[in-house]
Amino acid sequence: MKIAQIAPLAESVPPKLYGGTERIVSYLTEELVRQGHEVTLFASGDSVTDAKLVACSDVALRLNPAIRDHLPHQVVMLEEVRRRAHEFDVLHFHVDLLHFPLIRDFAERTVTTLHGRLDLPDLRPFYQAFSDIPLVSISNDQRQPMPPVNWVGTVYHGLAVDILPFTARPKGNYLAFLGRISPEKRPDRAIQIAAKAGMPLKIAAKIDNADKAYWDTVIEPLVKSRPNVEFIGEINEHQKAEFLGNAGALLFPIDWPEPFGLVMIEAMACGTPVIAFGCGSVPEVIDAGISGIIVDTVTEAAENVEWALRMDRRKVRKTFERRFSAKRMARDYLDIYRSLPGVRTCTSSTHRPNGSVRDLQVVA
Repeated sequence: MKIAQIAPLAESVPPKLYGGTERIVSYLTEELVRQGHEVTLFASGDSVTDAKLVACSDVALRLNPAIRDHLPHQVVMLEEVRRRAHEFDVLHFHVDLLHFPLIRDFAERTVTTLHGRLDLPDLRPFYQAFSDIPLVSISNDQRQPMPPVNWVGTVYHGLAVDILPFTARPKGNYLAFLGRISPEKRPDRAIQIAAKAGMPLKIAAKIDNADKAYWDTVIEPLVKSRPNVEFIGEINEHQKAEFLGNAGALLFPIDWPEPFGLVMIEAMACGTPVIAFGCGSVPEVIDAGISGIIVDTVTEAAENVEWALRMDRRKVRKTFERRFSAKRMARDYLDIYRSLPGVRTCTSSTHRPNGSVRDLQVVA
């Protein structure tokens, strides 16, 4: 199939540092290429891919100090996608909602994966206005706040199985917190859990400008007052493998309707069990007692740290391989692509700018 993957421009694909959506776009794109599909990736120019790259900015926008407003750059990319839409059998969007008005004429061969939270009240009238656009959720829980829309599937995230190696015997005697410093991620809970459990805690996290005040007033004072807590900052993929692989357990003490939680399966890939609060997608991602422990309170989390440290890391890894590989993710998306009204099951149509089509066999 001829497939377009349209990524956000904030980060490269894959991202140099933090960036969950772009990381998933990368794993999906590379797996589709590996399976023999003709994939075109619309992304920043510093992206690295085996697909055909259409560079829609010189570098990731977040890493370019000259960029103050991402929106114009995103719109220019979407215009390029619209102009070339006839070249593809399927167009897969990962850019939230900006493209919806532009794809009306070819929406039946598009799919949009919603990567973010959907419980914000401003989103409801938008999705009511575009209730026909084919959508994919990344967990079943993510769908809960939405009005009736055109869901075509739920696809859990997947990782390349060799990207984060299994660590049978972690070298570090610490708990890990990985992700972003923000009130909904609750790093303060992670600090409290580690203190109650009498364990060191290492925090590897990004601080967005929007969360700088939260860091300054809440988290940084806690870090400085606790000798068992070490703040590392943002880390890259290589550092992530060591950071997660050598941890006794990952703390995921969220306080919001998490749409998926990529870091949970990244930890599982390393064989590291997860102690997570049961919000949002957590009960869908964690196999309780096998790949992690689901809790409701800080005290409960601290009391279960010893159990987590004794969990069979090989079973954690096997659960990851069975449920969260990029191969499985790509297979699920291909099933959805083929089910779209504008994509024929046994053949695909190469769309010409004048609206005529030429049928050809698709080898999938």
